[in-house]
Amino acid sequence: MSTKEKSPFTEHLGELRDRLVRSFIAVGVGFVVAYFFKEKLFEILVAPLVIAMGDNANTKMIFTGLPEAFFTYLKVSLLTGIIVATPVLFYEFWMFISPGLYRTEKKYFLPIVFLSVFFFAIGSSFGYFIVFPYGFKFFLGFATDTIHAMPSMKEYLGFASKMLLAFGFVFELPLVLTFMARMGLVTVPFLKKNRKYALLLFFVGAALITPPDVVTQIMMAMPLMVLYEISIIGAKIFGKKKADEIDDEIDETPETQGVDPETKSEE
Repeated sequence: MSTKEKSPFTEHLGELRDRLVRSFIAVGVGFVVAYFFKEKLFEILVAPLVIAMGDNANTKMIFTGLPEAFFTYLKVSLLTGIIVATPVLFYEFWMFISPGLYRTEKKYFLPIVFLSVFFFAIGSSFGYFIVFPYGFKFFLGFATDTIHAMPSMKEYLGFASKMLLAFGFVFELPLVLTFMARMGLVTVPFLKKNRKYALLLFFVGAALITPPDVVTQIMMAMPLMVLYEISIIGAKIFGKKKADEIDDEIDETPETQGVDPETKSEE
């Protein structure tokens, strides 16, 4: 019998609702503020494509429907609101699962929130500064004298937002695996043994997330391989040790539950 009291299911649902409401409010505030700078934000977002286009007068960005530019700016503001609200989103997420942690594990809570935001920012920055320039040059390379690239605002935003969020979340891999190791769900030998399967999964996942070209797939899969090795190091340092398992067993002994072991033996 665990010493941690289990809350009723309805209480968990109520807590989940409250945390979702706070998360939506954070995203909403970020959206409203970002909307006042929508043109500048879209200019920043489209900068890698503009650089890849160069001075080619035949390569322009267009919008094909009258309301397309307006809705594109709305989506840019929403994307910015989500990115700005990531500290709140990660905080609410980890706070929701924190009751399932032991007291000794809760001391890692604030570092986990900080690292979640850090890895997300690193992943999105990697996609923006590294993947975008090479990927756009690759796609624009198919243009000829008779075939001109004219990407629309809506298509570019859909592609860019998908890639930025994808790279941001996949860079959370070391944190997730280290946390799982700390909880005892995975072990270092398990991660090492299944390294080849993880490699295959990375390339399959990259093929599903990125556009259907080898360049961007490799540029996503390669960092994931490095992050997996970092995860093994993190699991080795912060993973669940045998001493922790012994402490858990001690926590579940009759003494910790207020029962006299001699009385229990007499019964």
